[in-house]
Amino acid sequence: MPDNAPRPADARLTTELDIELRRLEAAPDRRDSAHRMVALAASVAATGGLLFGYDTGIIASALIYITHSFALDSTGQQGIAAALNLGAVFGAIMSGPLSDRLGRRPSVMVAALVFTLASLGCALAPSQTMLILARFVLGWAIGATTQIVPVYVAELAPAERRGGLVSLFQLVFSLGLLVAFAVGYALAGPPECWRLMFGLGVIPALFLALGMVFLPESPRWLLEQGRTAQAVQVLYRLRGHHEPIRQELDALREAQDQASDTPGWSALRTSWLRPALIAAIGLAALSQLSGPNVIVYYAPIILSEAGLGHSAALLTSVGVGVTSTITTFMGIMLIDRVGRRRMLLAMLPFAALALFALGTLLAGTAPLEGMRLVFVVLALLAYIFFNFGSLSVAVWLVASEVFPLIIRSKAMGLASATVWLSDTLVSLFTLTLVHDLGRSGTFWLFGAINALAFFFVLRWVPETKNTTLEEIENSLRNGTFRP
Repeated sequence: MPDNAPRPADARLTTELDIELRRLEAAPDRRDSAHRMVALAASVAATGGLLFGYDTGIIASALIYITHSFALDSTGQQGIAAALNLGAVFGAIMSGPLSDRLGRRPSVMVAALVFTLASLGCALAPSQTMLILARFVLGWAIGATTQIVPVYVAELAPAERRGGLVSLFQLVFSLGLLVAFAVGYALAGPPECWRLMFGLGVIPALFLALGMVFLPESPRWLLEQGRTAQAVQVLYRLRGHHEPIRQELDALREAQDQASDTPGWSALRTSWLRPALIAAIGLAALSQLSGPNVIVYYAPIILSEAGLGHSAALLTSVGVGVTSTITTFMGIMLIDRVGRRRMLLAMLPFAALALFALGTLLAGTAPLEGMRLVFVVLALLAYIFFNFGSLSVAVWLVASEVFPLIIRSKAMGLASATVWLSDTLVSLFTLTLVHDLGRSGTFWLFGAINALAFFFVLRWVPETKNTTLEEIENSLRNGTFRP
C-alpha cells in the first residue's frame, strides 16, 4: 500500500463522516441555539472551578479555628493545607487515562461524586489525621476536575470563543474563592464553625453532578472512539450548521492522518511535541510558584501576626476574592481579543512590582496601622489583580490548547499535576520561608519569580488566539509553534 494511501480505518471514517455530513446539509440553521448550548455546557462544567476555588479558599478561614480544635503547630497547619494539593497531584495524573477510557463527561461526574463524599468527610473529621485524609481525597477530585474540565470545554468550543469559554473555569474558581472568603467571614466565631465551612462544599458538587447529566460528550473524544454518527450529531448541537462542522471535521481528519503511532505517555518524548510541553508545563509551574496561593492560604495568618485582628484579616481575604473575580472576568472578556501571550506580557511586570512593594511595606516589626496598613492592602490587591488577570487566567487555557488529540488528556493531566505539585511546595514552605526570610524577604522572592515568568513567556509561549486546535497541532509538526 502506498505511504499516502488511507488506512482501512481512515477510509471507513472518511466515508462515515461524509455520509453524516450529507445528511446534515438539509438540516435547519440552528446556530443561535448552538451558541447557547456551548455557553451552557461551558458554564455547567465550569462549576468544577467553583468547587476548586471554594475548597482551596475555605482553608484560609477554617485554619484559624482548626488550629485551636486540634492544637496545631505550623507543621500541622501546613500539613492540612498541603494534603489537598498532594491529593490533587494524584487526581490530575490518574484522571487523564480515566477520561480517555470513560469519556470527558462521565469522568467529571465521578469527580463530582468524590467531591461530595470528601466534603462530608472533612466536615465530620474527628481528628487531625482523618481531616488530612479527607482533604487528600478532596484534592484527588479537584485535581481530576482541573484536568478534565478545561479539556472538555476546549474540545466543545469553536476556535473564536475558546479562550473565554475555557477561562470561565478560572472565573468560577475566583467566584469560589470569593464565596469561601465570604462564608469564612460570615461563619467566623464558634470554635467548630470550620465543620460547616467544609460541609457547604456539598452543594456545588451535587449541582455539577446533576448538570453534567444533560450535557453532550466531547465530539473529538467520540470520533477518537469511532462513534462517528454520534460525534457529528453532537457537533450539530454545538455549531448549528453543516458548514462550520465540515470545516472543523476536515481539519480534524487531516490531523488524524498525520497522527503519530507512538502510544500513550511515550508520545510526550517526541521532539515535535517538546515546545508545547515546555510552554504548558512551564506556565503550570510558574502559575503557582509566582505566589497567588500564598495570599489565598496564608494572608489571614500573616496579616494577623503582623498586628491585624482576626476579623480584619478575614475581611481582607474577602477583598482578595472580590478583586480576583473582577480581574478574571476582565481577562475572559479580553483574552480572545488581546491574546494569551500579550496579556501575560502586559500584566506580569506589574504583578512583580506589587510584590516588591508589599515586601517593602512589611519590613520591620511595627504593627500594621494607619496609611501603612492601607498601602499593604492596596499592594496585596494589586498583585492579585495583575497575577490573576494573567497567569491564573491563561494557565488552564494554554495547557488545554497546545497538545494534539492523541495525547491531550494525558498531557493536560501532567500540566495539572505540575500546578498542584508546585502549589504543594508553596503551601508546605511558605510559613517556613516567612520564618527564615521574614515577611519582606518572602514577598520579594515571589516578586522575582513573577519577573522570571515574564521572561519565560517572552521566550517560550506563542499566541494561540483565533486558532483551531488542529491548526495548533500542525504548527507543532512543522516547527512554527514557538514565538
